[in-house]
Amino acid sequence: MFTGIIQSIGRIARLEPRGGDVRLSIDAGKLDLTHASLGDSIAVNGICLTAVELTGRGFAADVSRETLSLTTLGTLTPGSPVNLEPALTLATPLGGHLVSGHVDGVGQIIEQREDARSWRLRIQAPAELARYIAPKGSICVDGTSLTVNQVDGAVFELNIVPHTLTETIIGGYRSGTRVNLEVDLIARYLERLLLGDAAAESGPAKPGLTMGFLAQHGFARSGDG
Repeated sequence: MFTGIIQSIGRIARLEPRGGDVRLSIDAGKLDLTHASLGDSIAVNGICLTAVELTGRGFAADVSRETLSLTTLGTLTPGSPVNLEPALTLATPLGGHLVSGHVDGVGQIIEQREDARSWRLRIQAPAELARYIAPKGSICVDGTSLTVNQVDGAVFELNIVPHTLTETIIGGYRSGTRVNLEVDLIARYLERLLLGDAAAESGPAKPGLTMGFLAQHGFARSGDG
């Protein structure tokens, strides 16, 4: 588990193809690896990876074909900057929100504009994730815990303050940049819980949360929405 509070901007040092997947070597920048051990989890652009080598300047992790195909890691090249966060401990302040490091989908920056000293970003999310993204809710973008300002269908807007722009890779985003998205854990598990016994049924995917579903189970009036 992670908090979405980035502790360092690292850089890809090397990508080694290995039997169809990749071993990723990362220069960890200012990330403190003094107490790191083999097998530790480290989030790289929001993706939970396992450290299989530790070097003086960073670490290496194996990236499966599944991860390469479902995230932006497969598009990185030597020198690419990456957000880094070690796994949280019981003593870690929960400054962001609970993040699993399991990417739900890849979004795309469709607009960026200055707003005083901050940036406003609009991101197109995959349609299937839209129901989990709510105004003033939390979302994780390339491992960074952020608050959603507005939602319009599958497009959501964020306000990025100067500190976040300088301490994460968000300052390098441009229109067209693809980003890893992880929706809020609570929303994801609430949907599954509300399915009740139907969750165990095989067959086509369930429709997910709808106003009709909520009304049927006593969480809303049938005329709402």
